[in-house]
Amino acid sequence: MTYALTPSATVAPARDAARFLRLVLRVDSASTAVMGVVLVAAAGPLGSATGMPVAFAVAFGIFQIGGAACLALIAGYPVIPPALARTVVVVNALCAVGCVVTAFADFIPLKGFGTVFMLIGALIVTVYSALQYTGLRRMIAAPSSR
Repeated sequence: MTYALTPSATVAPARDAARFLRLVLRVDSASTAVMGVVLVAAAGPLGSATGMPVAFAVAFGIFQIGGAACLALIAGYPVIPPALARTVVVVNALCAVGCVVTAFADFIPLKGFGTVFMLIGALIVTVYSALQYTGLRRMIAAPSSR
């Protein structure tokens, strides 16, 4: 039996890999936006529960809203540039490290719940970074229609 390799069969792995990466970017964008809005809108109550100063919570929330917008923009590109995907992976990894440092350094007087809050954030961002790295690797390794 002979099988012909059609163009759609060759492009499918690349399309699926890009679809996976795009999905992870969109979910990351949505969850980051929600967390940013919560940090800004509930900075006072969240601050008293976590020990996080209101100004820090608001600034962190605005940073997350901006990051969410960037993620949504990248996810909306017709073709996701690998350099941008790499940047997202690196920035997420740095944010995870930043959350861990914030949880254990004494420059912000976090309460027990605040430490847990930051560590959970670090874990979530690490998972997104790993998924995005996986999507990037698949996208680069997949055969394209060239």
